[in-house]
Amino acid sequence: MSKVTFKYARKSDISLILRFIKELAEFEGLDNQLDLNEESLEDWIFIRNKAEVLFEMLDDEVIGFCLFYHNFSTFMGGAGLYIEDLYIRPEYRSSGYGKSLFKKIAQIAVDRECKKLEFSCPNSNTSSIEFYKHMGASPMTNWTTFRISQNDLKNLAKK
Repeated sequence: MSKVTFKYARKSDISLILRFIKELAEFEGLDNQLDLNEESLEDWIFIRNKAEVLFEMLDDEVIGFCLFYHNFSTFMGGAGLYIEDLYIRPEYRSSGYGKSLFKKIAQIAVDRECKKLEFSCPNSNTSSIEFYKHMGASPMTNWTTFRISQNDLKNLAKK
């Protein structure tokens, strides 16, 4: 019988992390926006310690991953976890593996006494939106996500 386990990524997993990010970008139709490599991932995840990666394993095969990091809420007076990427390989979807990975991340947030768990999802990804709603998530309709890109960020810093 197959057994699901979880493991935190190590430096030696960089190529696997990059492969999962590329698969996710392709799935979302955003692969033309990728601007990363193994060196930058290693720097930000394992040297600067700005994010963590958890793999979901079925027996000895990695079937999914979640990249997440801590954020902070002044209004709630505590830290939260932000899921940047949560991805299950296509052949393992609709079998409960996404749910088990999501629940594991929720348990990590609880264990770390986080006040919230947040993530964003493209409006076009209706299957993921339904999944998140099924897991108890609510869209934040009174908030709009904004982004300042790297070039605009550099220009802003110069002003």
